[in-house]
Amino acid sequence: MTEKEPSQTTKRQVPAVTRAVAILRFLARSDEPVGVNPIARELELVPSTCLHILRVLLDEGLVEFDSRTKRYSIGIGILPLARSALRKNTFSVLVQPLLSDLSEEFGVTSIATQLAEPAQMVVIALSQSTLPFRLQVDLGSRFPILISATGRLFAAFNVKEPDELRREFDKLVWDHPPSYDDWCKEIEQTRAQGYAVDRGTYISGVTVVAVPVFNAAGRMTRSLVAIGISERLGDAEVPRLAKALLELRDRIETMQAETGS
Repeated sequence: MTEKEPSQTTKRQVPAVTRAVAILRFLARSDEPVGVNPIARELELVPSTCLHILRVLLDEGLVEFDSRTKRYSIGIGILPLARSALRKNTFSVLVQPLLSDLSEEFGVTSIATQLAEPAQMVVIALSQSTLPFRLQVDLGSRFPILISATGRLFAAFNVKEPDELRREFDKLVWDHPPSYDDWCKEIEQTRAQGYAVDRGTYISGVTVVAVPVFNAAGRMTRSLVAIGISERLGDAEVPRLAKALLELRDRIETMQAETGS
């Protein structure tokens, strides 16, 4: 009897695993430790079920518990898993030295992001600028998939229903929020030119330039992003930076094709 391919296998729901993952993601997003009841309310779990899962995660070192406040936080036991995932991510290994070259040439912080869950992008490679200005970004940092320049890319190339786009747009938090109509026009411009620019709308005084990276099915699953001070990235500099990012992406795709990764 031939074993089925993973895509042919019936997907079975495993509620305990789904709930455990939801708890880990919630704690990873939380700025402060959280008690059982708030976690249960947020995730619509029965408190006793939530507590049992938290105890198992605690035993595995994936969450930490403060006996004084009775609150939980994400545990350092998650770090070896994250480091292993990044080391085995061939894309991040290929892109890291190229991002370093880009940061040095343009004086920007350069990152690569990857789709990690339906509504989040995660930083998988990073090179900080040598300039005094530094944006606080870390490996593993997550942000909403539709925010800033990467968000415009996702909206432009991973086609979504207009109603869904509007609902998700209304949840975004910006320093200087664009109007929905202006944002949609920028998405059309992004689709036409092949890259996206955010000039100080997401973070005041900061310009973000991003290009999409597509998978074999033609879906955007990653992005290459350059972040710098708006005063240093003038109207002439942004297209030059975007061109460098596009060339970097093409170079990575060629390297992946040559190595079969």
